[in-house]
Amino acid sequence: MLGQRLEIRQGQGLVITPQLQQAIKLLQLSNLELDAFVEAELEKNPLLQREDADPTGEADAPAAETHDASEMTFDEGRVQDADRALDARSDDVYGDASPGERTSDRMEDVGVGEAQVGLNDWSRAGSGGGLPDGEGREQPDTREATLWEHLQAQASQAGFTPADHAIALTLIDSVDEGGYLRGELAETADRLGVSMDRVEAVLATCHGFEPTGVMARSVPECLKLQLVERNRFDPAMQCLLDNLDLLAKRDLSALRKACGVDGEDMAEMIAELKALTPRPGAGFGGEPAQTVIPDVHVRADPAGGWKVELNSDTLPRLIMDKRYHGVVSAGARSDTEKTFVAECAAQASWLVKSLDQRAKTILKVSSEIVRQQDAFLAFGVEFLRPLNLKTVADAIGMHESTVSRVTSNKYVSTPRGVFELKFFFTAAIQSSDGGATHSAEAVRHRIKAMIDGEARDGDVLSDDRIVEILNETGIDIARRTVAKYREALRIPSSVQRKRMLRTG
Repeated sequence: MLGQRLEIRQGQGLVITPQLQQAIKLLQLSNLELDAFVEAELEKNPLLQREDADPTGEADAPAAETHDASEMTFDEGRVQDADRALDARSDDVYGDASPGERTSDRMEDVGVGEAQVGLNDWSRAGSGGGLPDGEGREQPDTREATLWEHLQAQASQAGFTPADHAIALTLIDSVDEGGYLRGELAETADRLGVSMDRVEAVLATCHGFEPTGVMARSVPECLKLQLVERNRFDPAMQCLLDNLDLLAKRDLSALRKACGVDGEDMAEMIAELKALTPRPGAGFGGEPAQTVIPDVHVRADPAGGWKVELNSDTLPRLIMDKRYHGVVSAGARSDTEKTFVAECAAQASWLVKSLDQRAKTILKVSSEIVRQQDAFLAFGVEFLRPLNLKTVADAIGMHESTVSRVTSNKYVSTPRGVFELKFFFTAAIQSSDGGATHSAEAVRHRIKAMIDGEARDGDVLSDDRIVEILNETGIDIARRTVAKYREALRIPSSVQRKRMLRTG
């Protein structure tokens, strides 16, 4: 029978407070985005001001101070309550997320220039803590990928060893908006501690990335890469590319003589050049490249080891003006005015503490990354160790999602150059014999080498056979992982490769 009745049920629901949302948002902002956010808060909150603007000295402590690694301890008891609350809530919210999802977490992707960053009206939340009609939920990132993101994605699938992958990422950082490589290869080789030949070999692989012509060092090289792909590059074309100045002057007679072709061939060659793209990176979205300002400085310590310091120039120093707070509190008459003043005071106090905690968390994570990758700093890119978010998170007593947010859009200046913190994370595959781990890039490279040798050996390897061979060499890997790597390398299945060998 159908009927109505009243029931009392006890349950648990996670409600993320506006302050916690703000703390999560602040962690993943770059220093430029943070500065824009702080400016917006200064405009809307009369009780907030920058520390150097305080005329009385009667304000709260500055939002952040410069620390060095010698003052750092990893005693969790020293971390403020806000940090513990953040990690505890993050564990609940993101505990079931995959590592890839944790890396790309975007909590309410609201523009940093808006005054209400991360401040949804949770008074309208339902019993489960959710907002109506999906409001305030994570929205998919629909923006167009930038050229640098496009190149980094291809580098991750190129089968590089960990060292070569690091070299490729460093080269990609030197690419301008038009797609040209502006860094000096000799300088890159010197600061990464590798040979010039090694850097040139990595660049040669990168020249196979899309769009064709990207990462060229000059216009002739860019056009040459496109002509090679179209199978239209020959000695005459090389001569034409070597004499583009004559083409610019429209001195066709001298150009024909230099290339050794007649007028008809010259017209055809010029038409082919006009069909090429001199700026292969121009078709990608994103803002123009900004000058990178490091968030952290790493220097060799005279006493040994490395000294890690926050870049104080990137840390906004905010205070709450207690004197002005007292004046406006005394002058508030209506309940509305009193409520506004109280909310401004609470928000100002929380923001000051959140900025302080953000600075401490960045320093804490950076110090652990430097400790893990000290061999790279000392000896070069060949000594870059396999490292993931969990290793760092476990070492400093934080959640992986917190470490992921901290390392997003943050840069560190080292004796070997300026790198994004995520540069130091390389995937690893466990050893089947309990020995050292193997980087995923190195395993992909081995799989590609094994399949490339099929034509020579005449024996097509199935995914299961590849797993067996890798296990024999001490690499513990699943068949589905081999299949995933093979597909990422755009290599057909064993059945398709057998068919290709018979018909080829």
